[in-house]
Amino acid sequence: MGDTLSNKTPISIAQLFELQGEVLGMSDWITIDQATINAFADVTRDWQYIHVDTEAASKSPFGGTIAHGFLTLSLLSAMASEALPQIKELTSSINYGMNNLRFIHPVHSGKRVRGQFLLKSLKEKSLGRYQMVVDVSVEIENETKPALVAEWLSLLIL
Repeated sequence: MGDTLSNKTPISIAQLFELQGEVLGMSDWITIDQATINAFADVTRDWQYIHVDTEAASKSPFGGTIAHGFLTLSLLSAMASEALPQIKELTSSINYGMNNLRFIHPVHSGKRVRGQFLLKSLKEKSLGRYQMVVDVSVEIENETKPALVAEWLSLLIL
């Protein structure tokens, strides 16, 4: 597993409040290979040549095939399960949306990515329901720019 709090004993919601402004964790590396890109293209019906046609994509400004931005985005759930701490009282966590999502740098086929999660804020919305905002950045191995950055909103239900 990546460098995460989730490797440790589960924490309470009160302890999570204390971690606002802190990096909660980093996921393991995930390789985005051409087979994964092709499978995502088939599921989403997005067969744009820059994703699936290695010959045509080699002549593009990208110099080869690249992952769909939404493929990289869809890996956040797997990354978060590794990087975010377990919360003792949690009964459910619901994806609430994204703010300020930006695809910064293309992920070339065969590259590895990992997510870093910083707890931006945690607010109690109603009894037993908390809105968590996490700044997430998906790093590309050996690249200076991230694949994407976003504010990820979740509803935590205790």
